[in-house]
This record gives sequence, structure tokens and C-alpha cells, in this order.
Amino acid sequence: MRTYIVGLLLMAGPVWAHDAVIDGATARSDGSGWSFSVTLTHAEVGWDDYADGWRVETEAGMVLGTRVLAHPHVNEQPFTRSLSDVDVPEGVSTVWIRARTSVDGWGQERFQLDLP
Repeated sequence: MRTYIVGLLLMAGPVWAHDAVIDGATARSDGSGWSFSVTLTHAEVGWDDYADGWRVETEAGMVLGTRVLAHPHVNEQPFTRSLSDVDVPEGVSTVWIRARTSVDGWGQERFQLDLP
């Protein structure tokens, strides 16, 4: 009986929730700041669980820019979105990208990107 109850409790929540995967990223300086393009993969299930953003951070975790993703991308995997006019402090030659999902929030894994 106890196993049955635990199984029902697990089925009640988003059992398959997990972090979005950052497949790749590029950066370029365009005079008014930096532009970043990030490619994500996430097992989207619609509005109940989707990749809803990513951000550019320094090594210390200071957020330089955030790209909000306003809707699920169920039929578009992987997908790439861009963010422009990001101010990267002088002397920073490497940034990290972190993804967020609507269920789990900001992921623990970061994608290292060396600036050209």
C-alpha cells in the first residue's frame, strides 16, 4: 500500500521536470554592446514545463543580461534566441550562460563562452 501511495504522489507533480540544456552559444561585439545567441534543448510539455529564459553571467555570477522566453517551444527543438546590447565590463574575456525553466528555475549548470 505504501508503494502505491508514493507512486500516486509522484504522478501528481511534474515528474519529468529537468534543466534546459545549452547546446551552444555565440557572441559578437556590435559597437553598442555585445549580442549573444544561445541554442537550448528542453523536453517541453507546453505551458506546464518549458525553458523560459537564459542569462549571461560573469564568472562570479554577476548577471549581465537576461533573455526572457515568453512561450513554450514544443515543436521547435533545439531552438536559438538572441539578446543584444549587453554591457560586458572591460577586461571580461569569458562569460557563462545559465538557462531557466518554468518549473525548476535557474539551472545549476553553466555554459562557458570565451568572447572573441
